[in-house]
Amino acid sequence: MQLSTRLTNLNGGGSDGWEVFLRAREMIAAGDTVIELTIGEHDIRTDPSILAAMEASARGGHTGYATVPGIPALRDAVAARVQARTGVRTGRANVLITPGGQAALFMTHHATCPEGARALFIDPYYATYPGTIRGVGAVPVPVRTHAADGFRPRAADIDALADGAASLLINSPNNPTGAVYDRATLEGIATVCHDRDLWLISDEVYDTQVWQGDHLSPRALPGMARRTLVIGSMSKSHAMTGSRIGWIVGPAEVISHLSALATVTTYGVPGFVQDAALFALGSGLEDQIAAPFRRRRALAQDILARQNTVGLIPAEGAMYLMLDIRATGLDGRAFAFALLDAEKIAVMPGESFGQSAAGHIRVAMTVADDAFADALGRLCAFAEGLAAGQG
Repeated sequence: MQLSTRLTNLNGGGSDGWEVFLRAREMIAAGDTVIELTIGEHDIRTDPSILAAMEASARGGHTGYATVPGIPALRDAVAARVQARTGVRTGRANVLITPGGQAALFMTHHATCPEGARALFIDPYYATYPGTIRGVGAVPVPVRTHAADGFRPRAADIDALADGAASLLINSPNNPTGAVYDRATLEGIATVCHDRDLWLISDEVYDTQVWQGDHLSPRALPGMARRTLVIGSMSKSHAMTGSRIGWIVGPAEVISHLSALATVTTYGVPGFVQDAALFALGSGLEDQIAAPFRRRRALAQDILARQNTVGLIPAEGAMYLMLDIRATGLDGRAFAFALLDAEKIAVMPGESFGQSAAGHIRVAMTVADDAFADALGRLCAFAEGLAAGQG
């Protein structure tokens, strides 16, 4: 007997990119004090008012099977939120509630990619993207971007890889680079999708974390609502990472088919979690939850401006910084391991997010301001010492 290659080939025979993170967790388990700047986990947990709503719902009896597409009130609230933020008419029939954004990524690729189809995604990318695509039997195809372009994709580079492709996955604001795609970038993407008849999967889980410019959903561009599936989540906007609740917004016919997929996979999201999400969407907490990252971005800009070794890629959105450490003579992976060993500071190598980010590291702005400033200052001093040794 053999296991399915969809399972055994999830990582494409290579690394899943999480080695530094796992090493840091081993050190912590052994008693070391490590400053973790690795994953996008808020240092301030889910607001007590949201937890109270969740408890009240559970104690009130909403613990049985919930309606698979999502409870009507939550679907209505998500539709209203999306319509208000994008100007695109959106109703309950356009919304499926999912167990977080990751499940939504898997489901949207199932919906759009025939077996063996090429599925495009932008490099650098969130670490699960290639495995998600392999998991539905499609072939992941990265579209390289460049630091000189602020890691925004060029339409011509997407078009050059589009033969035999069924879908394109984008993420703005972007994890890991912090790039927010401007209108010109998104219009170029839309043109390729029209010309090449591609489905567009738009991961917009960081849409409440925009520090520079404006967030524009490609679903709002002319003719794109019928070919775009938008992924949203409560994880980043409301610090509900462990609650596992998100959504897909798209054409009603597609949502109907995705509901059937949910029935044979997740069988919905717990009702008390949905009720908590409904409360959270009406709580007005988004700005409060985003504020620490806006503040820490300003701290980082000030610290990095005082030195010339570590370069900051413009951080326009999301809770991360992409830093160029090539002046040290090390690639991102070697630098991250060396920093962890020497300073007990854990960051993610750029190579964990694709070859376009080689020679960079990703820093999550997810510890208290003082600790963050201290860690970033020590990181820069460490990099300066390495660079001096290159002379």
